[in-house]
Amino acid sequence: MAAPPDPQFVLRGTQSAVHALHFYGGAQGQGHPLLLSGSLSGLVHIWSLQTRRAIATLDGHGGQCVTWLQTLPQGHQLLSQGRDLKLCLWDLAEGRNAIVDCVCLESVGFCRASILARGEQPWTLAVPGRGTDEIQILEMPSKTSVCTLKPEADAKPGMPMCLELWQADSSPRPLLLAGYEDGSVALWDVSERKVCSRIACHTEPVMGLDFDSQKARGVSGSAEKALAVWSLDEQQALQVCRTHELTNPGISDIKIRPDRKLLATAGWDHRVRVFHWRTMKPLAVLAFHSAVVHCVAFAADGLLAAGSKDHRISVWSLYPRS
Repeated sequence: MAAPPDPQFVLRGTQSAVHALHFYGGAQGQGHPLLLSGSLSGLVHIWSLQTRRAIATLDGHGGQCVTWLQTLPQGHQLLSQGRDLKLCLWDLAEGRNAIVDCVCLESVGFCRASILARGEQPWTLAVPGRGTDEIQILEMPSKTSVCTLKPEADAKPGMPMCLELWQADSSPRPLLLAGYEDGSVALWDVSERKVCSRIACHTEPVMGLDFDSQKARGVSGSAEKALAVWSLDEQQALQVCRTHELTNPGISDIKIRPDRKLLATAGWDHRVRVFHWRTMKPLAVLAFHSAVVHCVAFAADGLLAAGSKDHRISVWSLYPRS
């Protein structure tokens, strides 16, 4: 590996640990992307990547940590999840920064929500459920409960830790990948409310996962010193393909770049690690932060952002998309 580059720039001003990042816009001729960050202090900052300053601050979580941010494909709407057990829907159109709706969550865990939204409404939301091992599926924006996903009677996976809703191109049925406290990853058929497949990936809780639906291949990280790469066959069976040993234990977040060429991990060892997604060859170790890196995010154009407990957000331009 060559010596890693410096960040393209650094965003300062959250005055609090950064726990969530999400790029917004910038594709389909929408102009330059904005970067959204969620902090331990309960604030969401909207950053201009041109001026490198915060252009708005959203305060909707009563001083409780913001753990997840996601924008909806239709229009200027943002979802933010906080440790105050609220999931807020914001209207960001034409400079408005208003909460238009809230979903009250029933789980105090660390599990981030997930959405499945294609084009117009309605869209699907997965959140941790009332029972410690349950996942609740809601239809939005009506907040109608679709179902509760409970593990099989003999399975004891513990709490869901991370969720990824997705849909195969060949089928309209929503599917859900869930990483659990016991280190397992399960594939749920949401319509049937059943587990299609479950595999043991880690010996510690799954802290982050991402899935490449085109290659039917995913990756997960945990508190231990290894990433697990797994695949999904035509019969909806998961299998672990390989594990990749890490230098230090602890992954907080993991993301595949939208062009499916690169993978980035956020490490408890203050490092961001970048891998070639197909081969898992390590490409770069980004040693800029001075504390735990909590989150990573990719923009549509390949820009990478990392948020840390050190109150800073680093933005990197690595291996630009060809």
